[in-house]
Amino acid sequence: MPIHTTRRSARLASLLVVSTFLPQISNATIVEFQTVMGTFEVNLYDNATPATVANFLDYVNSGAYQSSIIHRSVPGFVIQGGGFTYDMGLPLDDILTNAPVENEPEFANVRGTIAMAKLAGDPDSATSQWFINLADNTANLDGQNGGFTVFGEVISGMDVVDDIAALPRFDFGGATSELPLQNYDSADFNNNVDPDDTHLVIFSGVAISDSTVDSAAGLNPPVNTANQPPPAPPAAASGGGGGGSFGILGLFALLLISAARRRARVA
Repeated sequence: MPIHTTRRSARLASLLVVSTFLPQISNATIVEFQTVMGTFEVNLYDNATPATVANFLDYVNSGAYQSSIIHRSVPGFVIQGGGFTYDMGLPLDDILTNAPVENEPEFANVRGTIAMAKLAGDPDSATSQWFINLADNTANLDGQNGGFTVFGEVISGMDVVDDIAALPRFDFGGATSELPLQNYDSADFNNNVDPDDTHLVIFSGVAISDSTVDSAAGLNPPVNTANQPPPAPPAAASGGGGGGSFGILGLFALLLISAARRRARVA
């Protein structure tokens, strides 16, 4: 199953939620995601995936993720956010994106890791959208589209992530065709009730909670083996024209003869 960025939907209601956190400037990081359903913390792999972490922190520090939502949920696979914000009504606002970041597929897409979404068929197209792996997705995502860049892992609040993933989902089309909603049911959907702030999984803030340098030094994420270069084949033996095998056997024979001669002289 692909992970890709999508365009806005025209059917989703919204409410602006003011963040209680001001953007902070930092280089190394544990980031706290504050949702209406609770918080979870992610430790970023600052040194191992520097371009991706810097890209993500640019959005965090600018406040771009404030009042954004989880717009996609696939149980047993991922929850996805970072694409859309709200301003008191329709339509959804796209998060303004920076230049795409170069792919850094160093680590495996195992449960609890955060990775960048990107356009299909373009490995270096990630901008603002991210997803959290709900399961071990290495077989699907580590090699697909050049590999999806894992750049951190959830270190607390994975139960909140799982609670979001357990919400019922509704198809509002486009980017919100798998939209998780709380306090909302099929009767609401069939009666064309537009979701509001009581239904959406909204981020009141995404902010740096710990700026300790190299905060990921003690973590040991599994490596993405699908994108590692194959080992070099053994070098062919050099035989001096065609006598390589003969040269080795001949040397062995000469050593035996020499040893025999030495024994003869000693005797």
